[in-house]
Amino acid sequence: MSSPFAITVGPGPLVAAAVHDGHAVHPETLPHVALPDAERLREEDPFTGRLTDVAPTRVVGRRSRFEVDLNRPRDRAVYRTPDDAWGLTVWDGDLPDDVAARSLDVYDAFYEAVRKLMLLKIREYGSVVVYDLHSYNHRREGPDGPIADPEANPEVNVGTGTLDRRRWGGLVDGFMADLREGAAQAGLDDLDVRENVKFQGGHFSQWVHETFGNAACVIAVEFKKTFMDEWSGQVDEAHLGQLREALAHTVPGVLDARAAL
Repeated sequence: MSSPFAITVGPGPLVAAAVHDGHAVHPETLPHVALPDAERLREEDPFTGRLTDVAPTRVVGRRSRFEVDLNRPRDRAVYRTPDDAWGLTVWDGDLPDDVAARSLDVYDAFYEAVRKLMLLKIREYGSVVVYDLHSYNHRREGPDGPIADPEANPEVNVGTGTLDRRRWGGLVDGFMADLREGAAQAGLDDLDVRENVKFQGGHFSQWVHETFGNAACVIAVEFKKTFMDEWSGQVDEAHLGQLREALAHTVPGVLDARAAL
């Protein structure tokens, strides 16, 4: 089986991460999974890994969040009850301790690898910016059901709940403005980009900020799944490409803002 995560190291102080991109489950874990494949996929963040190519350095999770959730604290990284997983019954019976332990080994290896990556970038550049890329559902009542209230569900939610806005606020504001501008240039007019409306960022962002302080700025970017059918898993390639162009448009300004601090 392939590695549970992939880290590609390139030049520069920008890292793009998609920790929930993965769908694979370890062969020894899969027999314990009760959740149908399509339901797993619906709660994962497919295609976010493709958006990481806006940065030379990329971190992509390859395992399903239902095996190990890299965006939760370690003691909650393996879902145990439906309350851990939006009411979904993940396991057929009780999950064996050795299976859960193997999943936590993946978690530990991931965070150790990211720790080394962050140290490498900070030593070389003084600080690092991370795009923490996710997606979220907005048709919870079925494929033909109503969409979630747009006022509470922006097209792009920028989560900054754990970063120091006194230091990084100008960079974040520039990122949001450039994302809107890049979207318009790509053909997505009036892209609704707002901060901390639906999400404020998860454990991954918090861990980076707590571990590296003001030497790291993590922007948690949640794309509403308007670029795909969240029930069938079918992607709209053109729309995804537009979002990728918009995200790429933010990179020069972010790098300039980081260098000016």
